[in-house]
Amino acid sequence: MSAPIIAVLNTDDESLRLLESCNFNTAVLKRFTSVIDLCAQWSIHELPIVAIISQGEIMGSYGISILDFLQKKGLQRIPFFIITKFANENMKSVALNAGVTDVFVYPIESKSLEIRINFCIHYWVQINKSFQKNDFKPYKTPLFKRIFDIFFASSVLIVLSPILILVILAVAIESKGPVFYYSLRVGTGYKIFKFFKFRSMYVNADQRLKDLKHLNQYNIDATISDSLTDDSPVICDWCMASGGVCRFPVYADNHHWCEKKYSILKKATANAAFIKIKDDPRVTKVGKILRNTSIDELPQLLNVLIGDMSIVGNRPLPVYEAEKLTTDKYALRFMAPAGITGLWQVEKRGKGAMSEEERLLLDNDYAKNHSFFYDILLILKTVPALFQKESV
Repeated sequence: MSAPIIAVLNTDDESLRLLESCNFNTAVLKRFTSVIDLCAQWSIHELPIVAIISQGEIMGSYGISILDFLQKKGLQRIPFFIITKFANENMKSVALNAGVTDVFVYPIESKSLEIRINFCIHYWVQINKSFQKNDFKPYKTPLFKRIFDIFFASSVLIVLSPILILVILAVAIESKGPVFYYSLRVGTGYKIFKFFKFRSMYVNADQRLKDLKHLNQYNIDATISDSLTDDSPVICDWCMASGGVCRFPVYADNHHWCEKKYSILKKATANAAFIKIKDDPRVTKVGKILRNTSIDELPQLLNVLIGDMSIVGNRPLPVYEAEKLTTDKYALRFMAPAGITGLWQVEKRGKGAMSEEERLLLDNDYAKNHSFFYDILLILKTVPALFQKESV
């Protein structure tokens, strides 16, 4: 009979050395490249995994979201530990309520780590019964709010169906490519889902950037312009350094591009020649109308019907942005529903530009105070901005 396995995820060299210095009795450590790799090997080879140790932020991709992923895969419940560089008592409480067996925060003593993990593995049957009695319930949309979301989204889609049909035809006729596209967004409970929009740019938008070099009247950064050659990678340098696989793709049928790369290039050229260009050649004529009227956002009503989003809530974020907000100061925003419009849109109207800090604090404020009647009040205040476009 093979030895019991303690699965290890995302550990750096320091944490790995710490774990290897511990005595886990007959259990052996086994590193997995990802949670997907873990689930695949666990299921196919029926590995005797008795515990999982993951290193990362509590609200990050290697935190409590792994528990939800394992549950959806139908894998048995076993002790799950998180090793992190920083977490206060509130975040540790969130983790424990979510079903995490224990959280170890640096600096960590190997002996205490060893004792605690061995204890939880040995007495897991009794500990698991305790968990089941007080099982953590992740945020679930209240019945009234869900009924309202379905009614509102369905009504808007029905009323605007003639316009939607015209938009679909216009997008398809003007340029080759799919009518819709989706990118990955992080919503409630750090759940990642497909976020739909009407396509407003040519499918080779990244590659077309190099065709704008002749508009370089105000000396766009040469490193940006010169890097956009025919053989330039369609992913950002960060993804290239992570193994050459894009972690932040935007999908449109058989086409995809790196959302983070586009965002970086857009910010890098924001104060250069592009500010004098009235019509960005990467945006289709129909796409410009869709963006100016925010009609490109209407497919998000499908996300509402599916249940990924609500009409009112905190805007779901691209994965690369969400990864920056897993610290205690901002993570609370993910404990509220994800929505098309919300509190910060109300506060922004008529007050000019809003800093990122202000917006994130308003997201936290909504997470603390949201309710069905509060949502109705926000809708009444923001009907003109209900489908306000985001900067993407």
